[in-house]
Amino acid sequence: MAIRNKATGLLAIAAGLFLASATVASAFTACQVTDTGGIDDNSFNQTAWKGVLDAKEQLGIEGRYLESQAETDYEANINSLLGGNCDVIITVGFLLGDATKKAAEANPDQKFSIVDYAYDPAVPNILGQVYATDEAAFLAGYLAAGMSKSGVLGVFGGINIPPVTIFMDGFHAGAAYYNEQKGASVTVLGWDPKAREGLFTNNFDSLDDGRAFAQNLYDEGADIVLPVAGPVGLGSATLAAELGTDKLKIIGVDADLYLTDPERKQVYLTSVTKRMDATVFDVIKQAMDGKFEGGILLGSLANGGVDLAPFHDMEEAVPAELKQELEAIRAGIIDGSIKVAPK
Repeated sequence: MAIRNKATGLLAIAAGLFLASATVASAFTACQVTDTGGIDDNSFNQTAWKGVLDAKEQLGIEGRYLESQAETDYEANINSLLGGNCDVIITVGFLLGDATKKAAEANPDQKFSIVDYAYDPAVPNILGQVYATDEAAFLAGYLAAGMSKSGVLGVFGGINIPPVTIFMDGFHAGAAYYNEQKGASVTVLGWDPKAREGLFTNNFDSLDDGRAFAQNLYDEGADIVLPVAGPVGLGSATLAAELGTDKLKIIGVDADLYLTDPERKQVYLTSVTKRMDATVFDVIKQAMDGKFEGGILLGSLANGGVDLAPFHDMEEAVPAELKQELEAIRAGIIDGSIKVAPK
């Protein structure tokens, strides 16, 4: 009887240790602060949040987020997470750069990561997630130039900040490379990479602006438009759906908009994707494994951090020769023999 009680006690201790270890494993919490686009923006914030959701499923962590309704919410939202059992706080977007740095310097033991921003010099407790989106946008510019019937392309941004204009740089450079290779004269409206000036809605949430800017570019002859403005681009897609893809096609950004915007999926020629989900997941894994360090995590064509989405419904419309050229350009960008727009 005594032996049985001892065994029962050992089983109870073992079960207790198992539950304790399970609790410790699940206690890791990743917290995210969005920019003003919101968590379900079909683009930027949603893709970053997917990285947390993937970590919940694959690593057993907990995750929560706070949405910023205005830029004035950034600092308050970050501060509200301090002391809130967040093992890593992930802020999403260039505009949160100052607020993230301020909080990190005031709380050196708290791990932070920020999407689309990096610090020079590096802040020891912030890991910046940045992306060579000009590489994938270069491919998109070449593709658009090869697919345009009017010989006019359009691009506009949300705000004139580096994470937006890097798309515009690459798109412009890709079209220019097409002209150079083909002796063509495709025009890109909406961005001057030398003057650093172009079309900007000055927000990331107005679908009405997205429609209006695309309409203006279409009126000037553009038959393919790249909106680099998060949810604003959904307004451009609505216009394209009404006009028909024979008149206007859209290239999405951040996520594969064919998948995240199913109501208008037919208008997307492709999307310039940023695998923010992959880099967010990587940051969480590093923090869990005790390998977290401040600095930079770069997503590129070479490591799959950026890419072109599939052509989906337009697969048959893209000529085989153009597809082959895109693959050759991809290889050239990766090996350095083809230079994209300045970073």
